[in-house]
Amino acid sequence: MLDKKKCDEIIALINREVVPAIGCTEPVAVALCVAKAAELLGTLPESLNLRLSGNILKNAMGVGIPGTGMIGLPIAIALGALVGKSEYALEVLRDVTPAAVEEGKKYIADGRINIKLFENAPSNLHIEVVARDKEGNQATAVISEAHTNFVYLDRNGEVLLKKENEKKCGADMDSPEDPKLDLKTVYDFAMQMPFEKIAFILDARKLNKAAAELALSGDYGHSLGSTMKLKGAELFGDSPLEHIVSYTSAACDARMGGAQIAVMSNSGSGNQGICATMPVVSYAEDINADEETTARALMMSHLTSIYIKQSLGRLSALCGCVVASTGASAGLTYLMGGGYNEICSSIKNMVANLTGMICDGAKPSCSLKISSGVSTALMSAMLAMNGKCVTEAEGIVSDDVDRSIHNLTSIGREAMQETDRAVLEIMTNK
Repeated sequence: MLDKKKCDEIIALINREVVPAIGCTEPVAVALCVAKAAELLGTLPESLNLRLSGNILKNAMGVGIPGTGMIGLPIAIALGALVGKSEYALEVLRDVTPAAVEEGKKYIADGRINIKLFENAPSNLHIEVVARDKEGNQATAVISEAHTNFVYLDRNGEVLLKKENEKKCGADMDSPEDPKLDLKTVYDFAMQMPFEKIAFILDARKLNKAAAELALSGDYGHSLGSTMKLKGAELFGDSPLEHIVSYTSAACDARMGGAQIAVMSNSGSGNQGICATMPVVSYAEDINADEETTARALMMSHLTSIYIKQSLGRLSALCGCVVASTGASAGLTYLMGGGYNEICSSIKNMVANLTGMICDGAKPSCSLKISSGVSTALMSAMLAMNGKCVTEAEGIVSDDVDRSIHNLTSIGREAMQETDRAVLEIMTNK
């Protein structure tokens, strides 16, 4: 049984990592940093100079910006300066209007924005913004290591905030106050906590299901979700697999397509929040699971994802759907009646399958990768419930589930760094 202090720490961790976000979190984090710099300056900046880590550039180049009908960083930066409010955190672009978009287009056309790659940035997630006005006043804001983590602020050389970077580029994302997790701790928490203490996780269902339903009734991204809903039954039948893929990919379609709607994120990523939520929600509805069972499955999924990200890092060359769909597989296994041993098996089955899927930025086609992840999650859970598990003799899987997870994250964090550089070079030279 977990002690109260550890349980309180885990609840606080979840409340930090599972939060609403409007739009892809990388360009939104840039808009947040710009908004803070503009607020410090006290006026609309005459110029904005930005230095961004490679992973921020990669994840912000091709994604739709909510409420704009546009893609990429310039419009996110312009709107951050024009209407962004830093108090909104990852909902910084909540107040975007058509008039603001038109003003943002003019701001871009006037050449006020300068973006540069920050070579050898201190973190894979690093944003520096210098804002200047017509009189020569200057304000600087820096976000590093986490999407809302301001580490430096100044105005005209007066330092207002300065945090020392606690970790080097590519290191673990967790801060010193975060509880150290292993899978047994995750399982015990999800299974043992009183329902009323974890019922808040059902908010993820509300937000992410609303995003899915919006996309199913509209035309966002590549419309994979609505295509699966309309055509998938012909190939897959009216089945849990079709429901899981259509609902999960639809929510991603909406988010990557620039819908002005909040989703519940996980570890700084809306797509990871969607991927950790919608397969569990869809299957729970199919089997008529009650609220408590659904909440425990969602907690198992989200907290497993958080645990894996602790050793992977916020941004990496490994697609985030690998992490979140592994969490989803754990939640699905629980909904199928599995216990700790079966959940361990489902996770090892996932590690054996999806390891190596690259992240080549946030974009509408992320829905395709998510559909691969969640269909694999269902398959891995099904195998686990049938007593089947990939063995230690196969690939990077170990008998110990935590060792298997860390084998996965060490590949994504360290071994794939050259892959990350190659992907960014290809994307920036097209």
